Amino acid sequence: GGTKPQHRPVHDRSVTFEEYHHYAKKTRSEENEQIQASGPVDIIGILFPSKSSPGSGRTDKTTIHIGGDLRERVHITDDEWANASRAVRTASRGAVFYLITTDVLGPFGIPYAVATMGWGPGVALYTAFALMAGYSGYLLWDMFLGLDSYQFPVKTFGDLGYRLYGPWLRFLLNILQGIQLILNVGMLLISNGEALSQVVQFNLCFIVCCAVWAIIGFAVGQVRTLQKFGWLANFAVWLNLLCMFVTMAGAAKYHPNYAAAKQAAGSNIGDGSSVQATNGVYPPVKTSGSLPDVGGFVGSTNGAMQAVFAFGGAMIFPEFMAEMRRPKDFLTAMWAAQAFIYCCYMLYGLFMYGFQGQYVVNPAYLGVSEYGVQTAGNVLAMVSTVIAAALYGNIGIKVLYNNVFVEILKAPPLTSTAGKYVWVIATPVYWGIAFLIAAGIPNFSGLTGVAAAVITVPFTYCFPPLLHVAYTLQKNAGLEGEGFDPSSGQTLRHDSGYKRMIRGIFGHLWYVNIFNMLYVLGALALAGLGAYSSIEVLIDAFAVGVSDSFTCHSPV
Repeated sequence: GGTKPQHRPVHDRSVTFEEYHHYAKKTRSEENEQIQASGPVDIIGILFPSKSSPGSGRTDKTTIHIGGDLRERVHITDDEWANASRAVRTASRGAVFYLITTDVLGPFGIPYAVATMGWGPGVALYTAFALMAGYSGYLLWDMFLGLDSYQFPVKTFGDLGYRLYGPWLRFLLNILQGIQLILNVGMLLISNGEALSQVVQFNLCFIVCCAVWAIIGFAVGQVRTLQKFGWLANFAVWLNLLCMFVTMAGAAKYHPNYAAAKQAAGSNIGDGSSVQATNGVYPPVKTSGSLPDVGGFVGSTNGAMQAVFAFGGAMIFPEFMAEMRRPKDFLTAMWAAQAFIYCCYMLYGLFMYGFQGQYVVNPAYLGVSEYGVQTAGNVLAMVSTVIAAALYGNIGIKVLYNNVFVEILKAPPLTSTAGKYVWVIATPVYWGIAFLIAAGIPNFSGLTGVAAAVITVPFTYCFPPLLHVAYTLQKNAGLEGEGFDPSSGQTLRHDSGYKRMIRGIFGHLWYVNIFNMLYVLGALALAGLGAYSSIEVLIDAFAVGVSDSFTCHSPV
């Protein structure tokens, strides 16, 4: 009875929350049977996933594509539609652990953040943000399990917004996500451009250094599925760790890179005198147990935004779950990744700050003065960074293509043969736009601060609790005898309006809803504060000539 899921538009306002939830429970039940059949996966299986491990197997190929033309779906059966959805779900828990770590792990900005906040506030802030980022990931996981199904798959962050608030939020989330992802690629091109300019001892134009990595991205970005990307992400994580240890050894043995003092944390603390030479002699390394004397809150707030950005990766968590064979496994992979990332941050950030103090640079591997160590760190960081950039590009192209070209312009789905050719062309175009951003705004700390405040904070700390309030409200609002009837295709509700809303908010676990509302307000306040301070730092950098658009002169 009713209209079958395969006969509906991809985004159909007539589909109720109860129908989404009904099919989600059906899908989770089937996945639970798969878990019982395959057995548990231990920590070794997560850290060193095998291609033959449970959840990483192959699925039968299908010629049916989710999101295809409605006229082509008239004769598709229920089983064929469900199998088409299963076919794109291939990523294992181990692969997602590395994808999350590659997405979130960015230890090279941690020393800079700690230097602008001091030992105590820095540790406290990173611990708080780590816990809250993990909580946000849990909220996204909970909603995904309750709304995603083989019949109505959730593919993006915007899909969650659509099913809980309507088309307007999906549109807003997709726009913000698209901007953030291309900014991420651009920011990583800046980082690699700076690193390459140091490796060649500034004998190559900075714009050319960025362009080199954009061209490399054309090739690396051709990987389409996240399961295949899991192996690249695995490699990137170990490269990051090796880079951390190399630069830690360099910082312990050699003095800071005074030539990059204009980019150091001390330049944003007080009047910047802590990194200015007097008669050719630079001040000694200093650290602070509490908030440094900043003469204003802009410098420390910008450092805090670096901490926010360090845990900002939740915006592509739904995309990871969408390609998992068993999305229920995402939670263990996420918490394992968050714990691993936090330990890396504390070890690296505090160690580098202890040895380099106010001279730490963002990214920190550019602050090692010895050329050999500096070059080794740069090379390792450049390879791992281009893999992370390719991951953001992968998701960014999918979000843009599926929401604009497929939905509006009726282009072929990326899973089709024609879509695969489109991917080959779209990748260099996307990276080309990111290159223009990298060459136009080469101030790395300023750009990351603005992006963290305006987009990363909402996606990591604001949108998850905001969406979860609506999710819990609709779950709690149901009365006995209400729900979706698959035999008739109808949803039965006994009432509507404010009575239903109040029952939903103050129903089961009402205090979680109240906490999430306060969480949203706090995140919005942090975003506003961070945006102001980050823009001020960026304006000052351009005013004094530290940063120029489309310049041959490297910022470091």
